[in-house]
Amino acid sequence: MNILYIDHYAGSPEMGMEFRPYYLAREWQKRNHKVRIVGGDFSHLRAKQPSVQLDFQKEMIDGIEYQWIKTGQYSGNGIKRAISMLRFTGKMWLNAKKIVREFQPDVVITSSTYPMDSFAGYRIAKKAKAKYIHEAHDLWPLTLTEIGGMSEKHPFVILMAIAERYAYSKSGQVVSLFSHAAEHMLSHGMQNIDKFTVIPNGVAEADWQQQQPIPEKHAKLFEKLHSENKFIVCYTGGHALSNKLDLLLDVAENMQDENIAFVLVGKGVEKEHLENRVREEDLRNVYLLPPVTKTQVPGILGQADVLYIGAAASPLYRFGVSLNKVYDYMMAAKPILYGVQAPNNFIKDAKCGVTFNAEVPQDLIESIRTIESLTEEQRMEMGKRGQEYVLQHFEYGALADNFCGVMDRCPRVGEK
Repeated sequence: MNILYIDHYAGSPEMGMEFRPYYLAREWQKRNHKVRIVGGDFSHLRAKQPSVQLDFQKEMIDGIEYQWIKTGQYSGNGIKRAISMLRFTGKMWLNAKKIVREFQPDVVITSSTYPMDSFAGYRIAKKAKAKYIHEAHDLWPLTLTEIGGMSEKHPFVILMAIAERYAYSKSGQVVSLFSHAAEHMLSHGMQNIDKFTVIPNGVAEADWQQQQPIPEKHAKLFEKLHSENKFIVCYTGGHALSNKLDLLLDVAENMQDENIAFVLVGKGVEKEHLENRVREEDLRNVYLLPPVTKTQVPGILGQADVLYIGAAASPLYRFGVSLNKVYDYMMAAKPILYGVQAPNNFIKDAKCGVTFNAEVPQDLIESIRTIESLTEEQRMEMGKRGQEYVLQHFEYGALADNFCGVMDRCPRVGEK
């Protein structure tokens, strides 16, 4: 099959988030499918942007064909980001006939985290008489109204609501990253539950066998902490309010007299604030390090005794979560401190860590002490359970096969 995978924010291991299109495409190509990923030339999620001079410029990345659309840069969630969405979807809509003639897709997947791509995706699928699948990364416009506080009467919210209903109603199948989103989708255009399939994010086992050495600065810090027999609590990833890193610093302040070190690796809008707190409060047990590449993440996680995931409470989490960090942490075979309030909890299911209430600092303190009190063998067994669980349920090879099943079930546009 020729699979056209449309994701405005598509990335790669070198460029950074988001990784899902890359890993699914790689697996589909192993199964003799031809895949083209269509993305925008700029994404706030990437650490590195592609060099794009022309619309629909092609680039091969690790044998996968990418096609880039010029959308313009933006920062934050203002008007420039909205314009970039309109440019991306508008250019695809206007060039639908050209895309069909050149690539001849059998399957069109819209997966851009916002539903406006459905207008162009369905148009392309209809012209190609292809199968049309919508993949929901986020639930818009709920993201705008419940998180952003925007009015339901705002023109952009109304547009997103129309696009969401269009996506669910026009798709032959709907793939969701959220385990509990079916009821919402049924009330917003999806005709029946048979169209709904959950395929979360995952891990690529092969990449963990090809990990790269960590930077010298990071290696020296971990060497120092190990020589001091510190119990290392580690966090890797984005530094945003949603990651609850102020909580980690609050806890560190209360545990300065204990033999525990807190290491945060990454960057984000809250990084400067966190650095200021560490300096002003003299948090000598907290260490902030620069981000690393995806191939270096396994090496970082392997240095820790326990891994931290926190999340600010969000009403959207009632539909479930699929955090990339969860799968990487489980693959690292380390105990996990999990502070996310959602109906699905893989850490609990796999018995590979401790769940705590991220709104109660003392709860995290006690959870850290619980993991620290275990023997090294017990911590290894706990981490191993997580690794076995993620490989059994969330390896990208199996996820790609599940997605192929969705494609097989999906009718072509116009078929019943």
